[in-house]
Amino acid sequence: MFENFVARTVDTGEASIFVRYGGKGPPLLLLHGHPRTSATWHRVAPLLVRRGFTVVCPDLRGYGRSRGPAPAADHTPHSKRAVAGDLVKVMRALGHQRFGVAGHDRGAAVALRLVLDHPSAVTRVAFLDGLPLSEHLARADARFATAWWHWFFFAQPETPERVINADPDAWYRGDPSAMGQENYDEWQTATRNPDVVRAMLEDYRAGLTVDRRHEEEDRDRGARIACSTLVLWSLRDDLADLYGDPRAIWRDWADDVRGQGIDAGHHVAEEAPGPLSEALGDFFTAGLGPPL
Repeated sequence: MFENFVARTVDTGEASIFVRYGGKGPPLLLLHGHPRTSATWHRVAPLLVRRGFTVVCPDLRGYGRSRGPAPAADHTPHSKRAVAGDLVKVMRALGHQRFGVAGHDRGAAVALRLVLDHPSAVTRVAFLDGLPLSEHLARADARFATAWWHWFFFAQPETPERVINADPDAWYRGDPSAMGQENYDEWQTATRNPDVVRAMLEDYRAGLTVDRRHEEEDRDRGARIACSTLVLWSLRDDLADLYGDPRAIWRDWADDVRGQGIDAGHHVAEEAPGPLSEALGDFFTAGLGPPL
């Protein structure tokens, strides 16, 4: 995986962030979701390098090979605000002051926090299979609770850790033929680590508490996404089934919203790397403007 990419760990003060990067050109930060690592992008990243981007793929705080502070009662060490702060420091350590961001699943929530907390750093943003966490929760009816029950299970104290760590391979099911063997091996190593499992659960606990509060505060103060926004969703996932066209919801947060569905299941970077890299490449290339 990631031929000709560099792998390193960046110390952000609070966390140590494992990151892969490669290519030459405008920087593009790719953020994975739960329970994946940066390896989920192994089919997409080389295609975007060929499109002329410098592609940066980190493991989010606590996921994969990245480590952060111990959990706290208020879950702030695993808030999307804390994770976004890590990523700004990582990008600056790699020499990038401004960059594009694409986030999938939980990574989409981090991408939202990046573009709201650090608007001068983000040139364009893409949200993949995600909505603001507060929008999910505002619509949390019986259908949502039935389909996405794990959000509320993960929020319980201690019990999820005991259940998952008793048999992580049964809980986190993956297919090496679909994921790619190296991606699968890296993912399985991470999900067998109790510290990673705890951090991933803290991500969800923060989502229901401190992250929701931050988003609601943003709405109360009238904060909006100032840059161009791409919304992509997997047609064989359930986002559109639950909410209809997700672009309609994102237009309450951003002025310039465009997007489309992609024929894939939830793990779109692994299942449809060609269409996904084409959509991302076209969107972020269009934001570069005419050559100087």
